[in-house]
Amino acid sequence: MSSGHPLDLGRGREPWVVFARQDADVVDAALRAFAAGGGRIHRFRATDLHDEQAVHREFAARLAFPGYFGHNWDAVVDCLGDLCTVATDGIGITGVVDRADALVDTPFLRVLVSVLCQGAARANAETDLDGDPLDRPAHAQHWLFLLDDHPTASLAARLDHPDLLLDLSDTLLTVTLNPEVWA
Repeated sequence: MSSGHPLDLGRGREPWVVFARQDADVVDAALRAFAAGGGRIHRFRATDLHDEQAVHREFAARLAFPGYFGHNWDAVVDCLGDLCTVATDGIGITGVVDRADALVDTPFLRVLVSVLCQGAARANAETDLDGDPLDRPAHAQHWLFLLDDHPTASLAARLDHPDLLLDLSDTLLTVTLNPEVWA
């Protein structure tokens, strides 16, 4: 990848969501490179995201969602797709969920990951869903879930769904949208 790191957060390319250990060197290097390039990092504590309403509330507050935000998953996708200029200073964002082990057993984790993939795919796109050019530039948007103890392999089984493509390596579990479903 362009930065020389296996995980390049400054590019508007998949994967949109990444799970890794809290102490993974590849994550530290990617975050440092992203911040050095002017990217904005928004940190969330997993314990603050304990239910769907808390996720909506925290995202709205920290990412400056507009007042008309509808506090539902579809509205999260829409607002993430429109974050580019407001929350990114025209560069890009990476959302980091620290201590993500707290979310592993929540009933909404798979939906949250799908929503983040959808929102990031829209933010990184140069055209709308109809293929028309957008009136704003595309900017990098990625999401990192940093785990303390939970193994990524068992998390992959929990996230397995036809909507998502999962790739498991020694250090990372990456998630993207399945193009056969989202084409």
